[in-house]
Amino acid sequence: MAEHDDIERFRKNLQDEVDGAALYAALAAAETDPVRKDLFLQLSEAESGHAKLWREKLAAAGITDVHYLPTLRTRVLARLARRFGPHFVLPTIAAGEFADRDKYSQQADAKSLSAEERGHAAVIGAALGDRRPSPTIGSDIAQAEPWHRGASGNDLRAAVLGANDGLASNFCLLMGVAGAGTSSKTILLTGLAGLLAGACSMALGEWLSVTNSRELARTQISKERSELEQTPESEQKELALIYQAKGLERAEAQRIAAELMRDKTAALDTLVREELGIDPGQLGGNPWTAAGSSFALFVTGAIFPVLPFIWLKGPPAIAVCAGVSALALAAIGFATSLFNGRGPWFSAARQVVIGCLAAAVTYGVGMLMGVSLS
Repeated sequence: MAEHDDIERFRKNLQDEVDGAALYAALAAAETDPVRKDLFLQLSEAESGHAKLWREKLAAAGITDVHYLPTLRTRVLARLARRFGPHFVLPTIAAGEFADRDKYSQQADAKSLSAEERGHAAVIGAALGDRRPSPTIGSDIAQAEPWHRGASGNDLRAAVLGANDGLASNFCLLMGVAGAGTSSKTILLTGLAGLLAGACSMALGEWLSVTNSRELARTQISKERSELEQTPESEQKELALIYQAKGLERAEAQRIAAELMRDKTAALDTLVREELGIDPGQLGGNPWTAAGSSFALFVTGAIFPVLPFIWLKGPPAIAVCAGVSALALAAIGFATSLFNGRGPWFSAARQVVIGCLAAAVTYGVGMLMGVSLS
């Protein structure tokens, strides 16, 4: 006999699947494109099959008078889809599918549904157009557009922001200590300590982030490999739905999926890319390279406020530190204009004003604390 908690779980799962079936049926009814209409009908049928499973489990527990209707939220989304078209509600549905993609992963009696739910999230992502371009075609298109040519993508952004972190944090730290009336020697030691501490912290954080990302990717790939071995028919069906969501006719999508499934290695690579959005050849990059780059970039920015205190002392050192840091902030502002679309002078001025304002605040706090402590 099922426990009370299990029965409540069965009820909740059934309601979710009833909502899903009704919503996809409404999308199919509102869709004018025959390929996408067929896609939504298949998703509705799949959700109805899931609902049947939970009805059977409730019946086995002695609960047979189960008559669930779509919730108010589902009815509203369905009405909006009929009024404004499926695209009007697809982003909301895609977000919900992504949030629920692993809802069955911890339910031992629903393992067979887990892969299908993740597949549905990938299918809706493809229907929404939320897919990454291929490495060759995407880069070629980007290079053909003038506004892409000046930037080098995420690498440039990461480099600029990493150097900015070091510069801004150490500049503010030194100004706070200087405001307290500390000797130049102590300020220099504080700056070097802040430089090393911040760089090590950033490097460790980057290493952990990339390492955890790689481990998670490996775990997901391993799970996908197991599902490919245990339920190949289900994986082939989900792959066909993804291709159909991209605009292929149903027969053509099924043919391509069948061809891919003949080569398990190619099938796994495709499923991992399409369902999980993971590049098996990269897995998030090398953690040591990322850590080293993060360390170097932070040091590059953090060294500028420290340099004047190596040769100068007292107010002249503080003044030169502020000037050098302002120039470095301006240079970073110029660099940010390469990927933020704003003018270089505007970006530079904004960076200088915000950075110097933050340093002035910490200097004032240092003065107040220095007076109170003395």
